[in-house]
Amino acid sequence: MSPIDANSGAGTASAPSAGPATRSAAGSGADGRLRPNPGSDCEDTLDLRLPDQFMALGVDRGPSRSRAGAPTAVHALTAPTCTSDSRADAPEGPADPPGNPADAIAGPVARPGIPQGDDLLDRVADWGATPTPVGRFHLVPVDPGRDLPLVARWMNDPAVAVFWDLAGDVSITERHLRAQLAGDGRSVPCFGMLDGTPMSYWEIYRADLDPLARHYPARPHDTGIHLLIGGVADRGRGLGSALLRAVADLVLDRRPSCSRVVAEPDLRNIPSVASFLNAGFRFSAEVDLPEKRAALMMRDRVLRHALQHHHSP
Repeated sequence: MSPIDANSGAGTASAPSAGPATRSAAGSGADGRLRPNPGSDCEDTLDLRLPDQFMALGVDRGPSRSRAGAPTAVHALTAPTCTSDSRADAPEGPADPPGNPADAIAGPVARPGIPQGDDLLDRVADWGATPTPVGRFHLVPVDPGRDLPLVARWMNDPAVAVFWDLAGDVSITERHLRAQLAGDGRSVPCFGMLDGTPMSYWEIYRADLDPLARHYPARPHDTGIHLLIGGVADRGRGLGSALLRAVADLVLDRRPSCSRVVAEPDLRNIPSVASFLNAGFRFSAEVDLPEKRAALMMRDRVLRHALQHHHSP
């Protein structure tokens, strides 16, 4: 399953399936890993073309200020690529390290120079609220004892379940959350509070310490995000793009050691990919992950303002 894509604007139906983007012969090897494009200025950007469906979407015209509009076009915006041990048939007890079941197969991602007990994400709980064009937004770490019913209900929305694969009994979602909370802090599940109301679910995670790092040229402190918009009424109105931009800015402001924010939405989730583009992310490459073919999206600190789309108020 893949942990990142939520609903930054999707409607009630699942996002249409898109054909794979054209892949450059220089962009990948027989092992499926990314290969730099010769002559490219950017080590991790391949000579790839976005599918015509993405380009036809264009850039949205900014988020709607009304919270009661029509369903959005991005749901399951970001589903996780490698999730905590959350399946109904998952073994009891914590994984090693917790929260990354793929490590049991491929081995844990190396963590050189990271002292035991360090806060790997610079205290997400202390990042505070930030103003956005759609309201005041705040990431609040999930408390399963309090928040599990709402998160599980969102995960059972068919539009979300197709990308997150956490539908079913509430215990499935509970294991997914607790595996992160009992882990070493490389992934933090959060509610997205908009003007004090929980309306989205996020996972802020260390992409350089995640199995994802085996599939692209990771840099130290790369920070990943997964997102889903909970309510149908909040989808398809540009909220996803506005909040993705706000959270990416929070990451770069609160984590000075992080040079870029990473995401890997499913290529089939065209509205999600469009939301990332509208939020100032760039399309870097296609990556073949164990559970999906993903669009590797990045928002670089050095290009933070140059690549950011400006929307009219």
